[in-house]
Formats: sequence, structure tokens, C-alpha cells
Amino acid sequence: QVQLVESGGGLVQAGGSLRLSCAASGRTFSSYIMGWFRQAPGKEREFVARINWSGGNTYYADSAKGRFTISRHNANNTLLLQMTSLRPEDTAVYYCAADPRPRAWYTNDYDYWGQGTQVTVSS
Repeated sequence: QVQLVESGGGLVQAGGSLRLSCAASGRTFSSYIMGWFRQAPGKEREFVARINWSGGNTYYADSAKGRFTISRHNANNTLLLQMTSLRPEDTAVYYCAADPRPRAWYTNDYDYWGQGTQVTVSS
């Protein structure tokens, strides 16, 4: 198992930046595909970005392309999401998630989830 704790959320003006962190503990971090997801009020949770075990391959939702960067540091068990050019529609609770199986690259059905961190973008 792995335990995930997100941090770094907050209130930012439109056009601003935030960096979210996800600290992992438990089983070897490098054995998991990692993802960021978000859920806005009244909406379903949606995929934002994912990164493979080594960090050499990433994939983004269209809404995140060009603005967000996912990265990982396996040496210190940390997943990051650098968000720039933030928009009010980016307001949501952001979750990191982990799954060791290769299918995690093709689905949003991850085994392990953090508790989330709130990101609010004001206009």
C-alpha cells in the first residue's frame, strides 16, 4: 500500500501559478504510475495529468496542456504539479493518485488516493 498527502493548494488570482505536492509513504514510490485529478463543485472528478514509473513519460488532459507540468522525484517520494496561467475554471479540489498496474496509464481507476487540496482561482 501507499499513503498519499497533497499540499500546496490555496487562493490565487487568474493568471497566477501554484505548485502542488504529493508526498507518498509506504511501498516503493517508483513502482506506481502517478496521476493528478480534480473535482469542481457539482462536477465529476476529472483527469488532469499522469506520469509513468520513471518519470520519462507524461500525459495531460487538453485543459492542462501547455499550462501544467507533472513531475516526480522518486528519490524523495514526491509527485509535483506545477500550474501556471491559472483560470477560474481550474478551481477544484486536486487529488493525487497512485496505481502500480500498467492499465493505470489508460484508465482513471486508480487504487490509492490522497485526501485532496483545494485550489481556488479568483477572476
